[in-house]
Amino acid sequence: MKRSEQFLISILLALSVLQALPALAQSKDSMYVWNDSSRLVKHPIRAAAEVFGLNMGVWAFDRYALNAEFAEISLNTIRQNIKNGFVWDNDRFSTNLFAHPYHGNLYFNLARSNGMSFWQSAPYAIGGSLMWETLMENEPPAINDFIATPIGGIALGEVTHRLSDLVLDDSRTGGARVAREILAGLICPMKSLNRLISGDAWKVRSRHYKYHDAEDIPVHFSAGLYERYIADDNSLFKGENVANINLRVDYGDPLDGDSEEPYDYFSLQAGFNVAGNQPLISQINLVAKIAAKYMEPLPGHQMLVGIFQHFDFYDSEPVIDHSERSPFKLAETAAIGLGMIYQLPTANKRVSIRQSSFVNAILLGGSISDHYHVVDRNYNMGSGFSLKGQTEIHFKGYADFSLDVQHYQIYTWKGKDPEKLSGNPIYYNVQGDKGYAAFTIISPSFGVYIIPNLKLEACLSYYLRNTHYRYYDDVRFETFETKIGLAYEF
Repeated sequence: MKRSEQFLISILLALSVLQALPALAQSKDSMYVWNDSSRLVKHPIRAAAEVFGLNMGVWAFDRYALNAEFAEISLNTIRQNIKNGFVWDNDRFSTNLFAHPYHGNLYFNLARSNGMSFWQSAPYAIGGSLMWETLMENEPPAINDFIATPIGGIALGEVTHRLSDLVLDDSRTGGARVAREILAGLICPMKSLNRLISGDAWKVRSRHYKYHDAEDIPVHFSAGLYERYIADDNSLFKGENVANINLRVDYGDPLDGDSEEPYDYFSLQAGFNVAGNQPLISQINLVAKIAAKYMEPLPGHQMLVGIFQHFDFYDSEPVIDHSERSPFKLAETAAIGLGMIYQLPTANKRVSIRQSSFVNAILLGGSISDHYHVVDRNYNMGSGFSLKGQTEIHFKGYADFSLDVQHYQIYTWKGKDPEKLSGNPIYYNVQGDKGYAAFTIISPSFGVYIIPNLKLEACLSYYLRNTHYRYYDDVRFETFETKIGLAYEF
């Protein structure tokens, strides 16, 4: 090649590089917030001040807006709380086993949105809960709240933190930007608060504007509308029909070997009732990877083994007017254990088979009681274990089938003879009826695609509860529910 030709080629290559520089400036790395060092500063003191301020704000609202008796605090009530120590309280099922974890999520995200990592944010949930329980009420601090608020709060907090990141995009303007900020605020209020404080809520950026990398961590959503039938006492013709909305998020790929951070993979399912006598939130199921190891035990076989955090919540109210019996109440609010997700090879690439298995230690759980009805309590709390298995078979574009089997064993260790319970119920300090509940849920579901991304789905859930009481006869109760409707995937 002549020297003049080499020189011409060099000039053309140089021009190509110069032409590509603007694109390189807007490369993948420049899009994401975590590549902007100026926006990764941690603010631990500000986070602590905000946790303190949140507690003071909630207390002031309870005390002066709601005139709540429990909010009438003083130095004497604080001394009494510390002197009396922790007890098991008698709040409602949804308050103790969902609302308190949701409150813990606010503490957690005040730290998370101030630049703190997953592990660094956890102490803020613990500290916020401890402050509230000991200082902000004139009732004895509740040991169940001190477990549910931080541990359940960490679970809900990291999920809402990551889901809000999917919505935020600092390159948007106008109505699209406002809509995104509002939606992110509904998902994660404390992050939205800090975005307003810092001005990030309205700053427009051409670099470092995205908060989630969909290529590295894929996310799949499903939203369904169903006709839900809840049977009373296992009766096919005596129950309640309600409209039900079901949302599911599969965040990340559990079989991605590069996934290392906590909650890089989680699966969340939430059910909401929009009519009838049933509570608004009917069901929440969350399983999230804390730390795991990816491996291929055989050619074509994929497996993830590790530690997973779980949060489960099932709630119902009587389905027959004037009945005092709810079909079920069950919660696994603070639970962690070992798990395995296994993908089998198939000859047809359009068919996938996945098996998931988990064994968990339940630090705090709850199950409906047939006898302990004190103040707002109609359930027992305790600890124990759970076993779970899920089989999923997908025929891509045609149909899918899943079978979930869950077994919970919750022991109520601290219970007294009901004849010996007397005095002010806030000082009873019992988990409920002494004994244990063995609760099994079997849920098959089948879906057929009508058009791409839209499927007709039918689900059945069978509930079996065997409760063994120390001071009463044992109780066996079984019932079921069905759901049929349309689900859209995107």
